[in-house]
Amino acid sequence: MRLGGQNASMQPAGMPSTTARTQRLFTALWPAQPLRDAIAKWQATWDWPRQAARVQAQRLHATLHFLGDVPAHRVPELAKTLAVPFEPFDMELGIGAVWPNGVAVVEPLAAPPALLRLHAALGAVLAQMELPMDTRPYRPHVTLARRAHGAKVPGQGPALRWRVDDGYVLVRSLPGGAGYEVLERFG
Repeated sequence: MRLGGQNASMQPAGMPSTTARTQRLFTALWPAQPLRDAIAKWQATWDWPRQAARVQAQRLHATLHFLGDVPAHRVPELAKTLAVPFEPFDMELGIGAVWPNGVAVVEPLAAPPALLRLHAALGAVLAQMELPMDTRPYRPHVTLARRAHGAKVPGQGPALRWRVDDGYVLVRSLPGGAGYEVLERFG
């Protein structure tokens, strides 16, 4: 499943590109279209500075773990190993913020315990595979824009209820910013 981008070709799940030595990967929760549309509608109410790079609606997601550049030959093994127990949960988004690094986000009102357990379980798998991981505390969020220093948040956003019951995904960033490709679905 390709998310965003126009000219990228699809490859079977977990199959490395024949030309790339590495693939830029992350694990994520991917909201259904109605929620992505609702987030994008709220995103449009922000007062954005000229330099802000807003995330397109079809690319809105909540990253669980950013893996960075993974050797292509390890992707099939990774796709098999990332299957951890998944329990559905509800998450309510509604806190808008611009982080000090200029990333504009919408955060949940509270981090659901099932989300934190999923993040920890995936982290344990990645550590076993000796893949690099972010050492900062996990802050669940959906990125709305980058280079957003000076963006004006329109107060607390609408309560956007997200029923996370369709699992999580392993995603590849397509070269040149052409979008994302879901390599594998779990849960």
